[in-house]
Amino acid sequence: MTANLTAVEGSRNKRISFKETAEMRKTSKKCLGLIVVIFVGLLALFHIQCPSFSTEVDIRPRQEGTMKKIFEGKIRDIAGAYSDVPYHIKEEVASHLAQNTCVCVADKETFRLPFADLINPRIWAHNLDKAFLESHPDPKGVKRHRAEEYSSFQGRSFSPADVLIVADANSPLQYPTQGVEVRPLKTIIIPGLGLKEETGSNHTVSLTAKLGTFDVAATVDHVSVKGEGEKHIVLSSPLLSALNRQLQFVTYSNTIFHPKTADTVEFSTKSHQSFFTIKVGHGTIPTLYNSGNQREYNISALVTITTKTFLRYDKLKDLIDSIRQYYPTVTIMIADDNEHPQPVTGPNIEHYIMPFGKGWFAGRNLVVSQVTTKYVLWVDDDFIFTANTKLEKMVDILEKTTLDLVGGAVREVTGYTATYRHTISVEEGGEQGDCLHIRKGSYHVIEGFPNCVVADAVINFFMGRTEKVRHVGFNPRLARKGHLEFFIDALGSLHIGSCSDVIVSHASKIKLPWGQTEDQKAYKKFRYSSSTADSAVHNEVFYFKNRFKCMTSQ
Repeated sequence: MTANLTAVEGSRNKRISFKETAEMRKTSKKCLGLIVVIFVGLLALFHIQCPSFSTEVDIRPRQEGTMKKIFEGKIRDIAGAYSDVPYHIKEEVASHLAQNTCVCVADKETFRLPFADLINPRIWAHNLDKAFLESHPDPKGVKRHRAEEYSSFQGRSFSPADVLIVADANSPLQYPTQGVEVRPLKTIIIPGLGLKEETGSNHTVSLTAKLGTFDVAATVDHVSVKGEGEKHIVLSSPLLSALNRQLQFVTYSNTIFHPKTADTVEFSTKSHQSFFTIKVGHGTIPTLYNSGNQREYNISALVTITTKTFLRYDKLKDLIDSIRQYYPTVTIMIADDNEHPQPVTGPNIEHYIMPFGKGWFAGRNLVVSQVTTKYVLWVDDDFIFTANTKLEKMVDILEKTTLDLVGGAVREVTGYTATYRHTISVEEGGEQGDCLHIRKGSYHVIEGFPNCVVADAVINFFMGRTEKVRHVGFNPRLARKGHLEFFIDALGSLHIGSCSDVIVSHASKIKLPWGQTEDQKAYKKFRYSSSTADSAVHNEVFYFKNRFKCMTSQ
């Protein structure tokens, strides 16, 4: 009897076991199917939102009238003749021409799967016209003032050397198209002048300037020269060889002082006319740093580490201790705008006290102004140096390339390492201002440095040439927030790179509310303030100072 019960029980257990196994298999198949569906969905989303991987071509008709009008406007001043010859616009090329009608358009709101922003971040747009002018008490007045300031800026920055001059083909006149320079109120021989016309009874050329006078450094027989020491000079001779020889001695003397401008010279015969420019200005004075003639990089002689602190002396102490572990003699400069500053002492430490709450960029300006080394390294006061924070690598790339500034990487406590690489472009937008476009990414890898790329903006851990960083400067109006603004001001001035193999650690920002100190609470209040006044300053900086009407970013 007992044996029978045992057999029945065993059979029942087997049936239950088979049933459970079947249920588990069924559940596993469902989970696997769900994973496959999600994966396929993400791939589809990635395919849709990344046109660079698409093989589809848009063949819908385009607005040819608008494109043709823009194209004709661009060639009108240089085309000259042949206006009666028809042409056909190659749209795939012409569409890349600047249209001077920029607009800021954000990505349309669509259904987005989880983590879609990690694959292809959405582009957002901010209308600075609206954000700044709507809250301003006199929008018309500030628009007029901005236009006047921009007009004045154009007047200061304009140079005749920027004007497009096209030399006619088959002209008998030979002249320099660029590369001629003269110091203010000095004299040079104009190189490359010549006349290549056929033999005739008499050969005559003339030169006319606005900012200087002409003369000849030597005379040649059978050549008549009229207008020595004047803005207009005429040279003539029955012998072409004699005239060309005389042209080799023509001088130009600048008579109107300007530290940087250009004179547009007219060079002509009776039937031909040409123009070329002579740059007028002082030469660039080099700034050289005597860091010692050593085979290996002496970081203490080459680099100064700078930071700014506010209500975070505990973080600052950890930063200094970590620096001293790897670079015991490098100079550390600290800008401090605490209300009740505490002493920060030690070998090769310079502590600068500022007015209370003076601000983030003001502190940067202060410490950078005091640097005497070739390079300056910027770090936040809550960074921590590790064995991977190799400043020698940053110095190496700055020494061996044309880069002016190179960023590193910041490793968070979670293990994630950020490089914050962005490209920046400005699109012309007409009278209302231009458009600022910021995109994640870089331009290309730097040859010889496989872990480094060229970009326009990098993370808040960078080393730069001291003089170049000073030249751009930091806007002291940005008190508690600001980073990208520096790189916008540096656009066109600094050659910037980013290297992922120089890494600094970031101290943890995670603090439970009941575990925060009074200083930490005060810091959070100052640092993450979202006041209307702060927003207004940033909008004004972009709208008025930089003359943007809108911006887009990822």
